[in-house]
Amino acid sequence: MAVIEMSGIKREYRMEGRQGEAAVIVRALRGLDFSAEAGEFVSVMGPSGSGKSTLMNILGCLDKPSGGTYTLDGIETSTSDSDTFAYIRNRKIGFVFQSFNLLARTTALENVELPLFYRRREKNENKQTASDRKEQAVAALKEVGLAERMDHFPSQLSGGQQQRVAIARAMVNDPAFILADEPTGNLDTGMTLEIMGLFQQLNEQGKTIIMVTHEPELAIYTRRIITLRDGGLVSDKTVTDRLNALDDLANWKRDHALLSED
Repeated sequence: MAVIEMSGIKREYRMEGRQGEAAVIVRALRGLDFSAEAGEFVSVMGPSGSGKSTLMNILGCLDKPSGGTYTLDGIETSTSDSDTFAYIRNRKIGFVFQSFNLLARTTALENVELPLFYRRREKNENKQTASDRKEQAVAALKEVGLAERMDHFPSQLSGGQQQRVAIARAMVNDPAFILADEPTGNLDTGMTLEIMGLFQQLNEQGKTIIMVTHEPELAIYTRRIITLRDGGLVSDKTVTDRLNALDDLANWKRDHALLSED
């Protein structure tokens, strides 16, 4: 079943010229077609200016296309009103960002509970108790291996652990897919492999993940790579020699330990 269906997606921006000059139309996306099935792990690549960020904003319902249609989990987003857009962002998409975006004075558990607080404001939503929300957040933190750290603040966690909290927060509403934007950009090699291993594990459990990256060495851990250039899709390939991030992490730790001994 297709979770994401995009057809003829265009995004144009009008840039006003200086005094006496005509406005310029910037075509960030030029009729892009893209779809993703449930359970896929797709990386989105392309050089600067290729349209990656614009596509991410449209995928995440942070922006609307100038033309074309985008159906997410059966909902046509292009014609949605602001309330439906907010519902889609909170319930259908789990966001993971490079900078983690955790609240500094809030524990890991409370950070993960945040989407559930927004959810209770929705119309026709079955009301959850505080106990229900806590139970759901605890389950999400256990799934990312942070059961023992849920009462810690972000400053008490490593970068990799903070990103795990962000991933738990992204999953807590059981979204249609997780949208990860350069999720390891602030992490060292070991933590990067740790997070990619977690994404692979979640994907094996059936989670759909779309990851925007400029690093080919990360894309090789996904199942499919689409490449953009000049606002269009120029390549869509299945990863045939997919690497296992946790195996690479074990090798990295072994080599790192040997270097330390020397």
